[in-house]
Amino acid sequence: MQSLESKISLKKPIFFITFLLLFIYLLVDWNIPSTKANSLQQPKTIHPDLLVVGAGISGLSTALEAAQKGAQVTVVDLWSVFGGHGVVSGGVLSIVNTPSQILEGIKDSPELAYQDFIKWGEDANPGWVQLYVNQSKELIYDWVTPMGVTFSSLWRAPGNSVPRVHRTSGEGLALVSAIYKECLQQPNIKFIWNHKVTGLITSSTRVTGVHALNIRNNKKVTLQASAIILATGGFQSNLQMIRQFWPDHLQFPEKFLISAGLNALGSGHALAQNVGGTIHKMDHQWNYSTGTPDPRHPGNNRGFFAHSSTAIWINLEGKRFTNESGSSKMTFPAVVNQKSSRFWTIFDKFGRKELEIRGTSSDDPEEMISKLSPDLFKHADSIEQLAIETNLDINQLKTTINRFNNFVENGEDKDFKRFRKNTTAAQKIPLRPYTPQKIESSPFYALLTFPITRKSMGGVSIDLSCRVLDQHKNPILGLYAVGELTGFGGINGKAGLEGTFLGPSIVTGRIAARTVLKDLNFQTPRSSSQKNPGNLILKSSQKTKNNQTCLKCHSLPNLLTSNRPGYDHFKLVHQLVLKHQQQCSTCHLEFFPVRMDFHQINPSIQLQNCTLCH
Repeated sequence: MQSLESKISLKKPIFFITFLLLFIYLLVDWNIPSTKANSLQQPKTIHPDLLVVGAGISGLSTALEAAQKGAQVTVVDLWSVFGGHGVVSGGVLSIVNTPSQILEGIKDSPELAYQDFIKWGEDANPGWVQLYVNQSKELIYDWVTPMGVTFSSLWRAPGNSVPRVHRTSGEGLALVSAIYKECLQQPNIKFIWNHKVTGLITSSTRVTGVHALNIRNNKKVTLQASAIILATGGFQSNLQMIRQFWPDHLQFPEKFLISAGLNALGSGHALAQNVGGTIHKMDHQWNYSTGTPDPRHPGNNRGFFAHSSTAIWINLEGKRFTNESGSSKMTFPAVVNQKSSRFWTIFDKFGRKELEIRGTSSDDPEEMISKLSPDLFKHADSIEQLAIETNLDINQLKTTINRFNNFVENGEDKDFKRFRKNTTAAQKIPLRPYTPQKIESSPFYALLTFPITRKSMGGVSIDLSCRVLDQHKNPILGLYAVGELTGFGGINGKAGLEGTFLGPSIVTGRIAARTVLKDLNFQTPRSSSQKNPGNLILKSSQKTKNNQTCLKCHSLPNLLTSNRPGYDHFKLVHQLVLKHQQQCSTCHLEFFPVRMDFHQINPSIQLQNCTLCH
């Protein structure tokens, strides 16, 4: 039998090895937090449930709806910011039978709205119209109001039997920002900016991913997902496509300004078609009559909507030719089917106060007006001098204005029924509030005006669940489309009722998300309700912060003069920074005091700065 001493001697190597292994284990365990931190900085590739192409209002609505149900979502966008063209819109939503209507004593119903949509649109999709009028309150009003969205007014646009157009307080920016803010609070939504999707990936008969190009560094990437949702917008910034699908009954304008989103180039239409998707009703286009060239973009045909509610429209023959307060359904054909589609908008000093512009991100609309070319914007102390300035026949212009002034005095426009006696209460609520006023107080103004693009109401064919359809009307597995890319589901037909662009974008986005999760047999995880912390509101204890620390690394003058693809929005906002001599802390207060080890833009905080420019 071994002695106790010998037993202990034999166990020494075992004891030493055991101690060493325990030490190594503890050492590795102590380093786990560091390893986790590194994994957060360089995440492994995880295929999301949904990949949404486009961060406009329809794409954001899709992403949020899916994320709120626990899905993993990736949103990829060509720009470096959210919102698309919706952020510079009026933010109007057509919604049926809402608390706002009931409070105003307005009796609306899905049945009444359906009749309005079908009659006004002429070629609207009955299925989508029925779905929209039945569910718009639930899918829009009941969804956005808890996000803090409120409405400043309720009015009746042409084609509507009752007021059902709800204008968002804060307009389009407030509406889209509210949805984006909710997206930022979802830990299961990831945004990839500055990437152009160049093609769809198919495996067997299913779409499984996208090829994309980082436009800042020109690197190609492949992104895969269980489902792909295209939310790339329309094609009304692509004059070639507009001309290709132009309606047969309209002349193509001699000069056609572009005011749709910068990226509304029809990219999603090509992506869908390349994998067998179809397009239809592409001649259903909604354009506006009163545009003027944007002085910030000389020579590139971009413009913005310009309108004075009291103005009259005069063609190059010096005559009125349409009801200036009418819907684009009537005014646009009247404009483009003339001998010349350009015309003069005439108003006096009171009409000058009513002059408004839309479709521009300028922080100062009056400054934009002041920069208009003298060839476009004329003013004079007399009608005779204004005729000379505009090269219009003096006698004809005086006759036209005198005739209109007489109509105002007598209370009825006998030429175009812009205003009339014995109108009903509903008829007194036009597209834009209008009180007839004479044009008689100098100075007098004339703005040369052109047709201007706006929305695509035809597009990629989808079913009532937002699945993209092939030529046999069968769904393409794994591929969905929403928003303006689909022509808003055909809800408008040939003519918009107003509020039927942003509204259907939300509706199609939410329906697409629900369809995807159903098609994937998705089960909501228990942790789906978890949210990121809400937006931080930072306040500085000082009025200004010194820019010198920032300028050591960032030379704004040099950055703004260099040609860097993918930095368009950066240039727009920082040009204003230099113009107004703003402090860096105005928009980047989260960086102060500056810490070089933690120097990353916080999108939740940046969201609070959008109103500085818009």
